[in-house]
Amino acid sequence: MNYCLLSFLSFLVGIVVGLTGIGGAALITPMLIFVFQVPPAIAVSSDVVAATLMKVIGGFKHWQQQTLEPQVVQWLALGSVPGSLMGVGVLHFIRHSSKLNLDYFLLRLLGVAMLLVTLAALVQFLLLTFVPDLKLHSPPKFDLKTKSGCALTVGIGAVLGCLVGLTSVSSGSMFALVLLAFFQLDSRKLVGTDISQAAILLTFTSLGHLTLGTVDWSLVLPIWFGTVPGVLVGAALCQIAPQRALRLVIYTLLAMMSWKLVHAGMS
Repeated sequence: MNYCLLSFLSFLVGIVVGLTGIGGAALITPMLIFVFQVPPAIAVSSDVVAATLMKVIGGFKHWQQQTLEPQVVQWLALGSVPGSLMGVGVLHFIRHSSKLNLDYFLLRLLGVAMLLVTLAALVQFLLLTFVPDLKLHSPPKFDLKTKSGCALTVGIGAVLGCLVGLTSVSSGSMFALVLLAFFQLDSRKLVGTDISQAAILLTFTSLGHLTLGTVDWSLVLPIWFGTVPGVLVGAALCQIAPQRALRLVIYTLLAMMSWKLVHAGMS
């Protein structure tokens, strides 16, 4: 295991997360599986624990910069935290079942989840970029001053939180789509809000994964050494970076990685 390479690649991922709010688990987990040959179950759990510190520090940085919406973070977390713990509970069931292979299950689920998330994000990005005048049916904007708006936010948070608990994927990417579609946040507040809710979500999810016994601290520490300074650099650059060009690169990379995961799970 080349731990210096792991820290360097994690530093690059941290910059991407600080800049865009997406790509943390979706980049690190496949990197651990394909580059460092880590079993999927260990890769997912180790990444969840490693990503927690990165998201907490990134969220604090965005809170200092006032580039987030605290009320949105609060209501999403009320749904995503119990949802993620439910996902971890499913992993406990699979781990203790002699009929199911946890690594095989996670590899396929991870690939499918990443592919669906990325394709949805990429289609939306391309439409907004190249056909800005196209009149599409706009989803309703959630009003957190109403009971229905709060309930819908909690419900969506619970569904996506369950997916995060199962795969570690979409703590940034899928939540970013929700923030864009249902709250219509500008790009900078979207990034800060996304990272901040992910920090709360992953804090509880990582506690659940620690009970699985699949966290490898020899992976977590080098990832921390890379992602923590990386996310601080990315958050500082967030206010000046060209978000559209950067997101296109990230979505393309995620699509390629997710397809490779799906293909590996089927082979």
